[in-house]
Amino acid sequence: MSESKELANRKLGEDVVGLVGGKENILSISHCMTRLRFKLRDDAKADTKAIESHKGVIQVINANGQYQVVVGINVIEDVYDAAVAASGVEGLGEVNLDGEPVKKGNVVSALIDTISGVIQPILAVLCAAGMIKGVLSILVALGWITATDGLYQILYAAGDGFFYFLPIILGYTAAKKFGCSEFVGMTLGIALTYPAMVNITSGDVLGTVLAGTPFAMNYYTTFLGIPVIMPSSGYTSSVIPIIISVWFAAKLEKWCRKHFSEYVKFFFVPTCVLVVMVPATYLIIGPIATLITNLMSLLFNSLYSLPVIGGALGGIVLTAIWQPMVIFGFHWSVIALMLVNIASQGWDIVMAPYMVCSYAQSLAVLAILLKTKDVKLKQLAWPAFISGFFFGITEPCIYGVTLPRKKPFIMSCIASVPGGLIIGALGTKMFAFTGGGFCAFPGFIDPSGAMGANYLIYVIIAIVVSSVISFLLTYATYKEDVPAVEAAK
Repeated sequence: MSESKELANRKLGEDVVGLVGGKENILSISHCMTRLRFKLRDDAKADTKAIESHKGVIQVINANGQYQVVVGINVIEDVYDAAVAASGVEGLGEVNLDGEPVKKGNVVSALIDTISGVIQPILAVLCAAGMIKGVLSILVALGWITATDGLYQILYAAGDGFFYFLPIILGYTAAKKFGCSEFVGMTLGIALTYPAMVNITSGDVLGTVLAGTPFAMNYYTTFLGIPVIMPSSGYTSSVIPIIISVWFAAKLEKWCRKHFSEYVKFFFVPTCVLVVMVPATYLIIGPIATLITNLMSLLFNSLYSLPVIGGALGGIVLTAIWQPMVIFGFHWSVIALMLVNIASQGWDIVMAPYMVCSYAQSLAVLAILLKTKDVKLKQLAWPAFISGFFFGITEPCIYGVTLPRKKPFIMSCIASVPGGLIIGALGTKMFAFTGGGFCAFPGFIDPSGAMGANYLIYVIIAIVVSSVISFLLTYATYKEDVPAVEAAK
């Protein structure tokens, strides 16, 4: 990146901080792939019109308790760093300025904020690890390498190792999110993935809790006479237990720091937190999380197991609302469920249809590109199209092109439904989350070889169907704003 671009990105970050009301109005800052996400003391102090008119800003979204400034994937890291430096706020965490409590939204907003805040920092590496696993699966399927080759084993250690030790990584990001010691959070994750505890499920079953129900859970050992309930694979690759555990650990750690003497805080606080939270995670949090996960899986499995229409109905619902969920951040809850399903059963069908949405959105942008005479719109739409089509990152398409014009956005959502119906009706499974766009394709290769590339073929057919419909609908209905075109010349 040239020095002039670096200076421009730095100035953009500094300007946005000033325009949202200055550092005194900022409670926390985080970011995703395309947007700065602020929690503000008072949203009314933010000059939204001035921010939207800034040359480097695509759009401003104020939803779910977050003031979001969309700047694009190419500059987000530099702008975020500049905003953090200008505000003096620690990134990824909620800070408490002058003792004033952080604003809280409703339950849905809090849930979305929590999930996105914990998963977003690792999304790039998550996609990279999934991509490595996907590519290795392709190479094995083609017979170019075997699972015993050194090449496979070393690279698979990186790809699969990331998912296996995911609780440790999430322990770190959750600690940043909740204001807990990062190393305490990581240690809780280590306790959940400790080999001796993971392997305990291979021993003899001592008993079963809720036997005879869909929620039956075995236990293999006890703690002071209390059954230690664990899923069959332990908590490796799990998501929910570590997040809940670190949230409680943050509360306990803050209490301990207030009540323990300065002379023993250094070592006694983390000792007490770990001694309390590790057993609590295994005895309470883990089983509850397992029960909730089983309930969610039961609900979705019930939907998809409905005779004839189950899969199709699930695919229709997801693809119809996926892009609106992206706008408000609701899609993170589905991503979390997908990770749980892949960790527990090795595949997911709930989120499998999401692929068609990014292509429907991208082809709507392409239709506008081929029809518009607005030079400024073309300059904005080309990189948005490339980002959406090749990498599945549709925020630039949504916020920069389709949503402001309303009808193209609606057309892309409508066009996504037939593709979702195809994927859902055919029972398409996703075996790894490898990102969006072309990077997502390896995730649909069956690593067992039973279905081979069949699921991938279903996905490609669905993408073509939705993409063609989206392009034709948008091209037929899009009308140029003549005054805006003339002004842009």
